[in-house]
Amino acid sequence: MFKKSALDFEDTAHVIAAAVAEAKKNNWPVAIAVVDDGGHLLNFVRLDGTPPVSAYIAPEKARAAALGRRESKVYEDIINQGRNAFLSAPLQGMLEGGVPIVVDGQVVGAVGVSGVKSSEDAQVAKAGVAALTA
Repeated sequence: MFKKSALDFEDTAHVIAAAVAEAKKNNWPVAIAVVDDGGHLLNFVRLDGTPPVSAYIAPEKARAAALGRRESKVYEDIINQGRNAFLSAPLQGMLEGGVPIVVDGQVVGAVGVSGVKSSEDAQVAKAGVAALTA
C-alpha cells in the first residue's frame, strides 16, 4: 500500500499567509487558492480590490497544476506554440499562475493565483509554495 503526505489546514494557512505577504508587498490585488492533490479546494482568499472573475480563475489554475502535476504555464505554452487541439482538454485554468506543491517527490496539492499579470500571479503562488517546502 502506498503512503503519501497530505496538506492539513495549518499547511494551507501557512501557504496563504506567505502568498498574501508577497501580494501585499507588491500591492497586487489577487485571489489565492490552495487545492489538494485531487484539485479540491482547501483554502481560499480574495484580497480587497481583486476582480470578481479572479475568484473563479485562481482555483482553476490550482486545479490544473495539481491534476497535471506541473505548473499551469506548461499548458499555456503548449497552446501558444500552436497546439490548439489542447484547448479541448478537460481542464480550465490553463494559464500561468498555478504551481504544484511537491513534498518528498509527490504532488500534495497546488496554489493558484489570479488578479494581475500571469507572471506576477506565478510569483505570488511560488512564494506560497516556498513557505511550505523550504
